[in-house]
Amino acid sequence: MKKLWNLSFTYFILGIASGIFYREYTKYMGFEGRTALAYPHLHLLVLGMMLFLILMLFCQQTSLADSRKFKVFLILYNIGLPFMVIMLYVRGIAQVSAASLGQAANAAISGLAGIAHIIITIALVILFLALRDEYASPRH
Repeated sequence: MKKLWNLSFTYFILGIASGIFYREYTKYMGFEGRTALAYPHLHLLVLGMMLFLILMLFCQQTSLADSRKFKVFLILYNIGLPFMVIMLYVRGIAQVSAASLGQAANAAISGLAGIAHIIITIALVILFLALRDEYASPRH
């Protein structure tokens, strides 16, 4: 339970810091318009903080936290989400600084972001399987 709280709080701090960075960096650079830098804030708060707060409620009432699948989910998810946020930062900083990305660099950023999304998707499927196992057991 404490691990989930720590994860939630960590993602909260990162989410708030991300929002501050977005606001201050774009202001400093004199950038107006849409940028990928707007999204890490939301991703960290919703997919990080909120998800782990909700999972704390599930773990309070069940033995979900003891599940092997849940442990695999935690590892994969906590690789995928920061990886995805980093790629949003890479894309956003390139946009704000008006960096001229070549076709290969642009494709690499998109490809790595896609891999991060795949990791998160696999992690969430494993979470659903862990939840199914938990709630399909005879004690519920």
